[in-house]
Amino acid sequence: MPFLIAILIIVIIIVIPCVKVVPQAKTYVIERLGSYYTTWKNGLHFKIPFVDRVANQVSLKEIVKDFAPQPVITKDNVTMQIDTVVYFQITDAKLYTYGVEYPISAIENLTATTLRNIIGELELDQTLTSRDIINSKMRSILDEATDPWGIKVNRVEVKNILPPKDIQEAMEKQMRAERERREKILQAEGEKKSSVLIAEGEKESAILRAEAEKESKIKRAEGEAEAMLKIKTAEAEGIKLLKDAKADSSVLTLKSYEALSNLANGQATKLIVPSNLEGIATFGTALKEVMEDKKSK
Repeated sequence: MPFLIAILIIVIIIVIPCVKVVPQAKTYVIERLGSYYTTWKNGLHFKIPFVDRVANQVSLKEIVKDFAPQPVITKDNVTMQIDTVVYFQITDAKLYTYGVEYPISAIENLTATTLRNIIGELELDQTLTSRDIINSKMRSILDEATDPWGIKVNRVEVKNILPPKDIQEAMEKQMRAERERREKILQAEGEKKSSVLIAEGEKESAILRAEAEKESKIKRAEGEAEAMLKIKTAEAEGIKLLKDAKADSSVLTLKSYEALSNLANGQATKLIVPSNLEGIATFGTALKEVMEDKKSK
């Protein structure tokens, strides 16, 4: 009885480790007697004791590797430090396990050599402004090179580009000079626009003043013309009324006396002399009577 219990314990100890549960997004590479046998996907699996073994556990998730800065030389002989980030995913666990020794290290070295080749064809200014082109070329080259390793490179990003210190200082001076130049241009354009607006405002103001003065003169002339017209109309209506009333010579003489009386009371220095002698005599008599009447008062 103890012998059976011992055997049972031994069997349990041997069998339980052979039961494997593969989690989601992982695969197990299984070898049988030292050779590749199969690839387990997620689920429950059982391996034969002492015959099968798990050679590798491979994650199928996308992996992000940030590689250290690499020294590269541009076409115009400028040495700079560039670090990259590679996004890749394992698509074939068998090729990943048996395709290359130390796959991550292989990807890092391949990334460095590819980056040097690409940057070596570009000048400094092109390197600083062509990140998208560099990323695209590197992704294409790395994806093709890692395909036999069961790896798919999804994206490559140039993280930092660090030129030498003296180059950075020269670039900063150049950028500062460019900003100052743009500032002066914008200031000059602003002053120009301001001068134009002031001139246009003065022009419009002068035009408006001229138009206002013109309208004022027109209104004044129209008012004077209207006043003269009303005076003439009133005189014409007065003459018409006298004619309609059939005024005789006595009425006209009385009007003449009133006019002479007003003339004597004023400061006038001019006299109106009738054209015939009878008119002169009548005028003299009337003038004498007016003067005597004024003295008696």
